[in-house]
Amino acid sequence: MTKPRVAFFSFTSCEGCQLVVLTIEEQLLDLLDLIDIVTFREAISEKSEEYDIAFVEGSITRESEIERLKTIRDTASIVIALGACATIGGVNCMKNQYEMKSVQKIVYGEMADNFDTIPARPIEEVVKVDYHIHGCPIDREEFVEVTKSLLLGKKPRIPDYPVCVECQMRENVCLFEKGMVCMGPVTRAGCKAICPTYNDGCTGCRGLIDDPNLSSHKNLLNEHGLSVEEAISQYMLFGENSKDKFK
Repeated sequence: MTKPRVAFFSFTSCEGCQLVVLTIEEQLLDLLDLIDIVTFREAISEKSEEYDIAFVEGSITRESEIERLKTIRDTASIVIALGACATIGGVNCMKNQYEMKSVQKIVYGEMADNFDTIPARPIEEVVKVDYHIHGCPIDREEFVEVTKSLLLGKKPRIPDYPVCVECQMRENVCLFEKGMVCMGPVTRAGCKAICPTYNDGCTGCRGLIDDPNLSSHKNLLNEHGLSVEEAISQYMLFGENSKDKFK
């Protein structure tokens, strides 16, 4: 039986999510019994133009990236957006608050005209994406579960409930009770509420759940003397691309 050929690709990102894949250690060895990794810049020097499953990390920030992404989509049977940059645009979308010429000038100075830049966006705004693995970085256990589900022909179980559920399961004190802003009530779970657990407000790196109760979140902010503007400001670290949903 021929094993599925798997490729990992990078666009504008830190490649941290691919590094997480390399930390799954023994489980990665188990996966290698089931798949052939044919392209993975962080792990092997070999490359292949033939692959069945493509994991794509990074957002699209240059015109030159568009055709490359479309080629990946045309080649792969399954495309998975890997991490916040690929799924929701991530930190790269912060530049979308500014005019692109200004961004070029600030970053590249006198060499600005030599570099191509466009408003950042998640890969799904360019090609069809079959599945998403959320987070900054991704959760390695979720990566394993999604990969195994795909190999078994099953639809991966991606949480569509808020981080608050995981906070409650860990018996955390709600950060709102501490006067802190948190995006947990509207952000997709799956991270095991790691940020609130360590007393840091959720900033929404896994994106919004499919049907977020934004009015309830606004009421919660108001009840604790916090503003919607404060919440949006925190969410902008990852969610600039979807901030209009809060209006």
